[in-house]
Amino acid sequence: MTDTTVDPTPGEDRTDVENPAVEGAAAPTSAAAAPAAPSAEGAEVEQPESAVTEEEPRESAEERMRRLEEEGDIAADYLEELLDIADLDGDIDIDVDGDRASVEIAGAERLAKLNRPRGELLDALQELTRLAVQTRTGNRSRLMLDIGGFRAEHKGDLEQLAEDAVEQARTGGEPVPLRPMNPFERKVVHDVAKGAGLRSESDGDGKNRHVVIYPAS
Repeated sequence: MTDTTVDPTPGEDRTDVENPAVEGAAAPTSAAAAPAAPSAEGAEVEQPESAVTEEEPRESAEERMRRLEEEGDIAADYLEELLDIADLDGDIDIDVDGDRASVEIAGAERLAKLNRPRGELLDALQELTRLAVQTRTGNRSRLMLDIGGFRAEHKGDLEQLAEDAVEQARTGGEPVPLRPMNPFERKVVHDVAKGAGLRSESDGDGKNRHVVIYPAS
């Protein structure tokens, strides 16, 4: 089917695990350095990320908070070392957002400029940082990284794209496929479609994975 949607400049699918490929990104050589990032091919798991299997013990609220705070601290140390190596300015802000550690590199104008317009640098740094955390803790991390508020700004553009696609699906009565997106971007689109009462699904593999919005039955 031909993609007929508007394609603005750009990153989580309700059923996807974000894991973009990282090519050529430099990492610190300290103990916190992450191993090579895995390929995006086959990296997504079609099940809710928050699903708890029978073998997994349930965390208390206090244990969960301690774990996420530890992830944030490890990520901050890693990113500070990375900024020092690259001779880049920036302050690291750590927070907990829902079920994720949240880290932002603020005041990094040069880094923010390198990241625009599509956020490829942000995706690469986020993957490296998650791997650095996993190396230290032994557990997979869903940490969310931002650079100078890029995600919040980009989210608004994605929501507008999704709203346009929802309207197109309603008026045209046909499924509307969007351009390939990373898991963060797909999650935003899914949320907009759900809020509008329409069904959306992710389709395709690897870098071609995209969201299709369907008209009401």
